[in-house]
Amino acid sequence: MATKIQSFNPRQVMCRKDFEIQHKRDTYLQNVELHHHDFYEIYFLVSGDVTYSIEGKLYRVVPGDVLLISPRELHQIFIKSDAEAYERYVLWIDPAMLARLSTETTNLEKCLNPAREGYTNQLRIPIEYMNEVGNLMEGIYRESDCEGYGGDLMQESLIVRLLVLINRIADSKSEKTEEEPYTNTLVAGVINYVNEHYGETLSLDDMAERLYVSKYHLSHEFRRQMGTGVYHYIQKKRVQIARQLLAQGEKPNNVYRRCGFGDYAGFYRAFKAEYGAGPREFAASLKQ
Repeated sequence: MATKIQSFNPRQVMCRKDFEIQHKRDTYLQNVELHHHDFYEIYFLVSGDVTYSIEGKLYRVVPGDVLLISPRELHQIFIKSDAEAYERYVLWIDPAMLARLSTETTNLEKCLNPAREGYTNQLRIPIEYMNEVGNLMEGIYRESDCEGYGGDLMQESLIVRLLVLINRIADSKSEKTEEEPYTNTLVAGVINYVNEHYGETLSLDDMAERLYVSKYHLSHEFRRQMGTGVYHYIQKKRVQIARQLLAQGEKPNNVYRRCGFGDYAGFYRAFKAEYGAGPREFAASLKQ
């Protein structure tokens, strides 16, 4: 059984198809690059001074908080490295697994759905439930590589218990944090515009004109909050959506046009740089 606490690993893909959990502790760690996943992420902070950026909103995370991140949300973490050790549990779950574990009356994905009323990425866990959430995370971690009798059932039962508890907390008024996430209205305007127009030709000049600022101010503010440039963000958003369309069976030649790439060669380079394989390779791997 897994008991040893791990250290940082830049890998952002699952090694197994249903779920994966990590318990990590680092005393020094640089900021992690803006990224996204094809699966849900449930993050539980044990210790550390952490700020999380999720789709342009900045969350000040305190020990005991849970973050809920869906597959389409670009996110990034900023760590104050001279503070106490940074320790956390990170649970990755494939949407198909949650759908399988849900019932007609209990949808375990509810708290993870950005479209639901009252959705929030950050849950401030009430103190009476904090130990229970931590114990469930540790239980899943300990059982995650168990090959003994009943290991599979134990893993799934603990995940179900965790998701039921988190959904109950999310449905109650107690999940409200003491402070709202910080949102830079200019950065939010850029992100919203990109989300709505990623399939079109996008330029810094056009966005700056629509948002009534200079392109230099827009570029500076976006990089200051997001830790990356506007064009880099647009590229990541486009290949993220392209990957989802390919997974749904769309043809690569149609996908690159729908996602705003001027030609297939540019699409191929961007997709391979992000995922390590070309669009057609990726699509073929799904069929296999």
